[in-house]
Amino acid sequence: MSSDFKLDITTQNDSEEPLLSNTIASNLSLDGKSKSVLTTFNGIHEHGKLSPTNYATNAERRALYDSFHVDEEERHRLHGSTKKKSALISGTAYCISSCSMIMLNKIVLSSYDFNAGISLMFYQNFISTLVVVLLALCGRISVEKLNWKLVRVWLPVNVIFIAMLVSGMYSLKYINIAMVTILKNVTNILTAVGELYLFRKRQSSKVWTAMFVMIISAVSGGFTDLSFDAVGYAWQIMNCVLTASYSLTLRWVMDEAKKSTKSGSLNEVSMVLLNNLLSLPFAIIMIFLFGEWDYVIHADVVKLPAFWVVATASGLIGLSISFTSMWFLHQTSPTTYSLVGSLNKIPISIAGILVFKVPLSVSNLFSILFGLFAGILFARAKMS
Repeated sequence: MSSDFKLDITTQNDSEEPLLSNTIASNLSLDGKSKSVLTTFNGIHEHGKLSPTNYATNAERRALYDSFHVDEEERHRLHGSTKKKSALISGTAYCISSCSMIMLNKIVLSSYDFNAGISLMFYQNFISTLVVVLLALCGRISVEKLNWKLVRVWLPVNVIFIAMLVSGMYSLKYINIAMVTILKNVTNILTAVGELYLFRKRQSSKVWTAMFVMIISAVSGGFTDLSFDAVGYAWQIMNCVLTASYSLTLRWVMDEAKKSTKSGSLNEVSMVLLNNLLSLPFAIIMIFLFGEWDYVIHADVVKLPAFWVVATASGLIGLSISFTSMWFLHQTSPTTYSLVGSLNKIPISIAGILVFKVPLSVSNLFSILFGLFAGILFARAKMS
């Protein structure tokens, strides 16, 4: 290529133009096409500045630069598409796990009349911890080595995690699934308010309108509930506060926890292990404080094999919830995390009414449908 060109090499070309091409090379992650373009570009500079009769005109150089910009835009577009797919998959997995967990817990606590919610939580978290440890020992998964600094950082979110699980179980003991799912709309409101004050994240007027509709549906649902139980409603309101606190705190703790590891990172499996393992000693203390140990060893229900099958299944589903919730939070925001939780109210409410034969009045059914509509309205407002 260079034999037919008249070269006019100057000191300025040696000092500035190679620096420009090197800067491009150092700041771009190039694919095959871009590498080819850069090779041509560098080849031109290796021969110096070309005369007006040469083929590498200023227009051609601009075309080379434009090619770089097009490639960068394509990479950003593909990255955005991949992130949306990951959020969709993780959100769907979280939704399925959450629905299954509510159904199984309701069966254990109500159908089997098991009156030890803390003990059930302990067993579920023990199953989750055991599965993660066995998989790690078999080399199937990678788990970050625990240290006291990491444990201290994780303790606040773990305490909220335990309280959230316990309050959720006791609310299910006293309230039917349909009303539990409607009352969970309050979590979305608390999370949005928390994001506003903690992260200065403002919501649109449509979102606030949807949340106002949620409040109306929750209040009307309580007034028309034929099986209203004040204790159950108190537990559920407490659960809403704790769930919102968990989603708001978890994201911050995940970032801080990474600084306490040797590798500088913390994968989802390690977080699941932290959450479930650290909850075990707290659960043991509460079991003795609340007198559940004496109840468990004398209860007739613990002698039924079917009970242990359902309880073990709930433990495995609990593991999937721990994983999918953290995975989903990595892909999205706390408000969207609560949003997906609100959308799964539709199938779980219908299933809860049919499976457990919940007594309904026309006004209560209207309140439930109104609450489900509020969840959909909230979803559309967040996505607009």
